[in-house]
Formats: sequence, C-alpha cells, structure tokens
Amino acid sequence: MPTATVPFLRLRVEPVDRHRWLTVGAVLALGAAALMVTFGLPPVDLHGPLHMLGIMDPFCGGTRAARYAAQGDLAEAWRHNPLSIVIVYGALAALARAGLGLVTRRWLTLTIGWTPARRRRVIAVVLVLLVLLEIRQQLRADLLMAGTGTWL
Repeated sequence: MPTATVPFLRLRVEPVDRHRWLTVGAVLALGAAALMVTFGLPPVDLHGPLHMLGIMDPFCGGTRAARYAAQGDLAEAWRHNPLSIVIVYGALAALARAGLGLVTRRWLTLTIGWTPARRRRVIAVVLVLLVLLEIRQQLRADLLMAGTGTWL
C-alpha cells in the first residue's frame, strides 16, 4: 500500500489566527525599526566582548541594517547584514497578513509538513547559511566595527 506524501508547505485559509505570536513579533520588530528610523540607533553598546576583539557573529551589523531596511535603503542594509532585509520585510508581510485577517476574519495559515528527514535537511541548510553569513560578516569586520569602539 503506497504511503501518501505530506506536502512540504501548505497554505490554507482558516477562521482563526493560529499564528498570533507572528503578529506580536512583527509589531515589536517594526516598532523597533520605526524608533530607529525616527530617533537613530540605540545610545547603548549592544555588542558582546568578541565583537570588541574583532570577531563578528552572523548578526553583527543587524541593528544598523534593520534601520537602513526600514528606511528603504536596501543596498546599505545588504552591505551591513542581509538578514535584516528578510526580517524587516518578513515582519511587514506578517503585519499585512494580520490586517487582512482582521478585515476578512479569514487567516492565511502556512504550515510545514515536517518529517524527520525534512527536519534534518532544513537544519543542515540553516546551519550552512549561518556559517556562510558568519564568514561574510567576518570579511566585513572593518565596516561593522566602525564607530563601535574596541578594546584593543
């Protein structure tokens, strides 16, 4: 007897919002980006000790990049950290989903059909992408450390 394959992604319309956490996260992310666009970068140093030693992590430059992405300067956002573009515009999409759901009382729900093999593959791809982003960010250490101060 053949087994039915589970689709990897499934988009459905449902009468309830099963992803309220996504809307809350989007509001918080876009609120932070809007504050940075309005008032500038945070006045406190958000960097860890490794940054001060010249060791970047995959998220270095993310605050400045999120501000650039929120301002619509995608080239500068990409230059600092491409992940910020995904986060800012993903948050905008989540907010659009919430607005559409509030108006229509129908919620777009994207579900992932996880299997053990799919989970392993997705984890492997995410890890490879994070390593590549880490290498990229380390190659841009001079840009990312500009104006942040150092211990050396």
